[in-house]
Amino acid sequence: MFVRDCMTRSPITITPETPIFQALDIVVKKKVRHLPVLKDGKVVGLVTERGLLQVSPSPATTLSVYELNYVLSKVTVKEALVKNPISVPSDAPIEEAAQIMREKKIGSLLVVDNEKLVGIVTQTDMVEAMVRLFGLRKAGSRIVVDTADRVGVLAEITQIFKEKDINIISLVCLEVEGGRFHLTIRVSMADPALLVGEIEARGFKIVSVN
Repeated sequence: MFVRDCMTRSPITITPETPIFQALDIVVKKKVRHLPVLKDGKVVGLVTERGLLQVSPSPATTLSVYELNYVLSKVTVKEALVKNPISVPSDAPIEEAAQIMREKKIGSLLVVDNEKLVGIVTQTDMVEAMVRLFGLRKAGSRIVVDTADRVGVLAEITQIFKEKDINIISLVCLEVEGGRFHLTIRVSMADPALLVGEIEARGFKIVSVN
C-alpha cells in the first residue's frame, strides 16, 4: 500500500493571509485538523487546529464582542504557520510515512509530487489504512499462528489453506519476543474450527481464533 492509496486528495487549502477566524471556521465546519497553506500555488506551510487556537484570543478575554471580532479579523494564518512542513511523494510506501509521523511526532504529512500539493495523509488515514490492510470490513474469521523464523514456513501454512480451498483475506506478520512471529490471518469463513485443527495437526501453535 502506498500513500496515494489512503491520502485525502485535493485537500482544503488556505493562504498565509487567511484570517484566523476563517481558518477556524473551516476546521469546525469541514471537520479537519490540518490545513495546507499555499501561496501562488506553492506550499509555504501548514496550520493545525491546535496552532490556530493557540494564537486566538482566550475565551476568558475581557475584550468586547466588537473588539474581539476586530482582533480576529486582523490576525492571519501567518501567525500560526508551521514553515517547511514535512512532505512525502504519493508513491511512498505507507509504512515509511507512518514511521516518519511517529519519529517526528506529527499528525499529518503533506503529499507533494513535482512541487505540487496532491494530498494530505493524517493519523486518521493511517488507521483507515490498517483497517483495509487487515480486511476488517469483510466478513470472516481471524486466526493467529505462532511460528519460528525459518525459510519456507509461510509457504507451509498457506499451503494448508490452498488444500482446503479457503480464501485468505489478509495476512500480517508480527515479530514478538524470543524471535518468534505471529501470523495474523483473516479468512473468508464463519467457523474455522476444522481449519484450526488441521493447522495444529501440522505442528503449528494457534494463539487465538476470533
